[in-house]
Amino acid sequence: MMIKYFAVLGLLLGTTLTAAAQDNTAATTQPAPVITYNTPVVKDARIDAMIRKQIYINTLAIRSQPGFRVQVISTNKRTEANDVKAKVMQQFPQYRTYLDYNPPYFKVRVGDFKSRDEASDLRDKISSALPGSIFVVPTTINLSAEKEGANNEE
Repeated sequence: MMIKYFAVLGLLLGTTLTAAAQDNTAATTQPAPVITYNTPVVKDARIDAMIRKQIYINTLAIRSQPGFRVQVISTNKRTEANDVKAKVMQQFPQYRTYLDYNPPYFKVRVGDFKSRDEASDLRDKISSALPGSIFVVPTTINLSAEKEGANNEE
């Protein structure tokens, strides 16, 4: 019984002290007036040149998005993967070729396609030129700004 009495007494005392410690003067004071300054800003002309250069660099940057590639081989031998990549690059120079390493496999993938149909067309061409199991795989593709602009105009 005494424990409850002291607990309630302590709670009331703590609440009273906390409420008394609050600052009530903030509500009654007026905000300070806003002072504006007319300060001229002097900037170096090189800043504009750097901004234009960065805009140009951004237009050349490679952007990525979800898409499809044609996987030609998946092997655990680096030399075999490099040989297949070289063959694909010789026979299909118009497509970018990638060598991805996801331990323990080296995967040779070709092209950057937005749709599975485009990738399937290339898969058919490659399968007639190279033996083996060739698949269309979903992945993140690289899309350069020139190609992105050309696709948006169509």
